Amino acid sequence: MGEDTAFADLLRRVREGDQDAAVELVRRYESAIRRAVRIKLVDSRLKGVLDSMDVCQSVMGSFFYRAALGQYELEKPEDLVRLLVTMARNKLTDQVRRQATERRGKGMARRDDAGALDLPGAEPTASRVASAREVLQAAWSRLSPDERWIAEERASGRPWAELAAEAGTTPEAVRKKHARALDRISRELGLEGEPVG
Repeated sequence: MGEDTAFADLLRRVREGDQDAAVELVRRYESAIRRAVRIKLVDSRLKGVLDSMDVCQSVMGSFFYRAALGQYELEKPEDLVRLLVTMARNKLTDQVRRQATERRGKGMARRDDAGALDLPGAEPTASRVASAREVLQAAWSRLSPDERWIAEERASGRPWAELAAEAGTTPEAVRKKHARALDRISRELGLEGEPVG
């Protein structure tokens, strides 16, 4: 099996909720995310609150949620690395902004306060897996019939152009409708998703 075929198969399995595929994806790409975060994590006060693992786990949670709903069109491993690093930088920027707001209000948070940052831990516990499934089910239930159709078709790997032809619109219009739906659901569920266009 070629590298591109193996990568496509891994993503397909991740979209289907295969836990082994998710573990494999984390194993392969976690170091790239952590490296990008460590480079950006220069504020010593922020280092006392966050570490690269915190941000990495948050990124992977957002990625798996959106991937399961067909958000991303990734053709090769480099596309995935670029996406994950961008997500990590966005999450880190959000945390820096929150910390600045905290400083203005009541002072810098301490590592003991990290639970308040809503960054998941590293261990894949049964309750964490069940919680992820509940979030995904809640997301699916909030989709309109048109949005659900797009999400299902994208999750099965159909390209935007095919969906647009079937819907009688442009690929960009279908992609934007899908992205807006996922952004809306992320807000409704209190998830920190990265808008992708």
